[in-house]
Amino acid sequence: MPFGPASRLGVSLFDETPPIEWVTGRSQEEAETIIRAVYRQVLGNAYVMESERLTVPESQFKRGELSVREFVRAVAKSELYRSRFFTSCARYRAIELNFRHLLGRPPLDLEEMRMHSTILDTQGFEAEIDSYLSTDEYQNTFGENFVPYIRGYKSEACQSMVQFTHTFQLVRGASSSSLKGDLSGNRPKLNALVIQGTPTPVVSPASSGATFSSPAIDPQTRLGVGAGSDGKVYRIEVTGYRAKTVNSISKFRRANQVFLVPYDQLSQQYQRIHQQGGIIASITAV
Repeated sequence: MPFGPASRLGVSLFDETPPIEWVTGRSQEEAETIIRAVYRQVLGNAYVMESERLTVPESQFKRGELSVREFVRAVAKSELYRSRFFTSCARYRAIELNFRHLLGRPPLDLEEMRMHSTILDTQGFEAEIDSYLSTDEYQNTFGENFVPYIRGYKSEACQSMVQFTHTFQLVRGASSSSLKGDLSGNRPKLNALVIQGTPTPVVSPASSGATFSSPAIDPQTRLGVGAGSDGKVYRIEVTGYRAKTVNSISKFRRANQVFLVPYDQLSQQYQRIHQQGGIIASITAV
């Protein structure tokens, strides 16, 4: 289920671009298209100069010696990637970006973040990269020949409302890069949010690719009837439902609905909307 309308939320290019697959025997021009797509995804849409391109792995890929996955691995382990997203970033920011670049989603929870931090401590940078690319999740989602893509804004890629809303902290505007599209820069964005298990407001940026800063998350307080002691009330706008009408041409029409949901019921409501075929247009704290 897409989170829409995508154009209002800065993910329209991701939503409108189909997955890119390499098929053996295609032309050199098509191989170049795959190479550019890998650079764009793995390097977070950052500009790559000709002098920075990885000529040896590129040649190996064109000769059929590397699959798309192995070319992704070569780019992610390169000094180009390391200098942009590892040595210049705080640890948990680097891990967040690895999730975005290699699996196309935000981390699930604090335990998943801790696991990757432990890999960095005990095995090092290259093992950390392998820990994304050598998983069943990567194989089942992208296999050997699909270029990874941003998928966390679609509910099928997420296991909870918290993880779903965190996608929009990592991805905002296809024309901006991972570090330049947000005022947080190389500082962690999700660390405190993951620790607290806090869903965040999903709001439209000023324009696609606009520099933005995520809204501050206040301490959770009781707000409204039924809010509970451990959360706020959130306003969820949903479109795509069908409602009965007396129109003689059609028995149904598209309908919009608004739900005011306590913090502790967000995940259940999200799943209910998904099951009923609704499309979430926005989520904001009341």
